[in-house]
Amino acid sequence: MTGNTEEIAEIIEEELENHGVSVTTTEVSQAIADDFADVDICIVATYTFSDSGSGMLPDEAVDFYEELKEVDLHGKVFGCAGSGDHFYTDFATSVDDFADVLAADGAVKGADSVKVDLAPEAEDIERLEQFVSQIVAKQAEIAAS
Repeated sequence: MTGNTEEIAEIIEEELENHGVSVTTTEVSQAIADDFADVDICIVATYTFSDSGSGMLPDEAVDFYEELKEVDLHGKVFGCAGSGDHFYTDFATSVDDFADVLAADGAVKGADSVKVDLAPEAEDIERLEQFVSQIVAKQAEIAAS
């Protein structure tokens, strides 16, 4: 809605490419959960919709989220990032929701989730770069074992 999450996704995409990772980025309303079964690294960038101070998944992400519950992601590495607004009590809870469902699907957490207050600033970009580095390293570790 604000472009903040799109900016986060672009930073993640660029950093993955800097690590030599081939990236396919899909808008969540067009995403197909089964596509995660065909890749080594699964990353979700989302925002949290707040209605009367209660954090919720964005409407356009609900179908993808529900579909993810049915996908076996054992052997995959995941990471979640997203934007929120500290003004609301439930800051960036959709990031946690996606992390929980990916872990429940058997994927291995590659890095702690990154939550950004509104638009990413220099320190957030640094955290997102570290986030990607950790995910790529975890995937390499799994591939080597």
